Amino acid sequence: MEMNYDKTELHQLEEELNVQILPGTEIMLDVGSHHFVKTSDSSDRVLVPQPSDDPHDPLNWSTFWKFSALTCVSMVSFAQGFGPLANATIFPQLMADFDTDLEGAIQFTGVAILILGFSNFIWVPISTSFGRRPVLLASTLLCMGSSIWRARAQTYGSYMGASILHGVAAGPGETLQPAIVADVMFLHDRGAYNTLYFVMYFGGVMTGPIISGLMGEYVGWRNFWWLYVAMNAFIFLACIFGFPETKWHRKHPDELQTKGVVPASPPSKQPSEEKLEVDNIEREIGDKSAEKSNIASIMPHISETALAPRDPFLGKGKPSKQQFQLFQPNAHPFKTIIQDLWIPWKLFAFPIVEFASFVVSFSPSSFLTLNLTQAQVFGAPPYNFSSTAIGYTNFAILAGAGIGLATAGPLSDWVSMRATRKNKGIREPEMRLPTMIPYVLIMILGNFIVAFGYQNSWDWRIIVIIGYTCAGIQVAALPAIASTYAVDSYKPVAGSIFVSVTVNKNVWGYGFSKFITPWTIQSGYVPPIMTNMCLITLFCSLGILFWYYGKTFREWTKNSSVHRM
Repeated sequence: MEMNYDKTELHQLEEELNVQILPGTEIMLDVGSHHFVKTSDSSDRVLVPQPSDDPHDPLNWSTFWKFSALTCVSMVSFAQGFGPLANATIFPQLMADFDTDLEGAIQFTGVAILILGFSNFIWVPISTSFGRRPVLLASTLLCMGSSIWRARAQTYGSYMGASILHGVAAGPGETLQPAIVADVMFLHDRGAYNTLYFVMYFGGVMTGPIISGLMGEYVGWRNFWWLYVAMNAFIFLACIFGFPETKWHRKHPDELQTKGVVPASPPSKQPSEEKLEVDNIEREIGDKSAEKSNIASIMPHISETALAPRDPFLGKGKPSKQQFQLFQPNAHPFKTIIQDLWIPWKLFAFPIVEFASFVVSFSPSSFLTLNLTQAQVFGAPPYNFSSTAIGYTNFAILAGAGIGLATAGPLSDWVSMRATRKNKGIREPEMRLPTMIPYVLIMILGNFIVAFGYQNSWDWRIIVIIGYTCAGIQVAALPAIASTYAVDSYKPVAGSIFVSVTVNKNVWGYGFSKFITPWTIQSGYVPPIMTNMCLITLFCSLGILFWYYGKTFREWTKNSSVHRM
């Protein structure tokens, strides 16, 4: 319920539509005398949430500035996935240089995974209190520092310390982009752009081992980390100039009633600096406003709401100077931080967030299996692949992720819109859940091929081209669909949702990294991989329950304070 109706308007809409409007339920068409801002004058698609009439509202930004912000945060997501799991193809070199066994080398990855999830208890409160921009900049600088440490480490303990710092630094790569997508994109586009996030993040995870394996074999693994330093330096500069602040407070109806203010309040501005640009844009729509005034005088029975001018800045706005400051001021930073420390734990009691957490936790573990076992399998007979060749197998996963990007987001949004039209313009978050079905089947196929292919030493082409590609498709699709469902239901706490999700995911990932190697040595590859596949199938199958009872679960939490944050 991102439209921010007051109680009277909400009651009128429920009576006219004969439907209960809960948080997450959205009206995508005009209803009676209630008219909303749409995608264009010729479209009947209502924009959710409704943008303000301020040119600096991120929802009003031009395509250039939206693209710039999303490009910058996508690069951050890619880079912060690229580094922490890049060790997979250089385990042999790390074992030799630091005098450890395979289990010890895998812990460089396992510990980083564990720290990644919990580090967001630092980053998300900062992003909520002071904005997304300082988090992107600070985390990128820390990634540079940890990479310099990795490149210069001479002992096992030193390299492990750098891995821990890298886990702290790379946390925003797992949480920030979905919140920024919700800041700048409307509901009908979120499925596609959240899929883009998962493709960029896991694309980085998939690409890192390819590059590290290649460089580890030919120029030494330390040079890989110097390359990573340069990558983060470039991204830091791009964010300085290309990423304005996207956090924007939209007034809740309770605030409107108690304070008597307009529906959205921008950051503090300098009126003298902005008057000229506002006048220029308003001049463009002056004719349309005059036309509507003439219609009102001729046809007084038409409601004033119906004739209200559309958002004059939609698609024409741009960031203010303040949105390029290092951070945004906050009158109550400690209160906000304490709330953000508590909210992720509170969200674990919400069934929808719990469902998303387990789907997002276990679907990537199917990919993590490949990351942690590919050197163990393909580096040994009968394959005897070099580090470079092992790294190249990740291209199949990357290609699969590309297929997931091209299909999952658009399919999810199309399925939701089609169901919305059948439901007389009322959208429920649960409408995107059926999109999971084909990707669950792809996940099952991929796990079967990898498990039995590993165990029986099948031709590597079958394992990689089919099994690895299936893993890439499902890891881009299933987490995106489930997490978008949770964000649609509880958009005001999108960042905290991903803290809950990543804590759940990374604790499981750390545990999986601890037991996968000894389990495969003792029992072979089929038991652990098939067990993991069954768990993924179980949690995804709960989508059937949420299809029928998701709205009931949302009703249980409709009065929660998370909807007023």
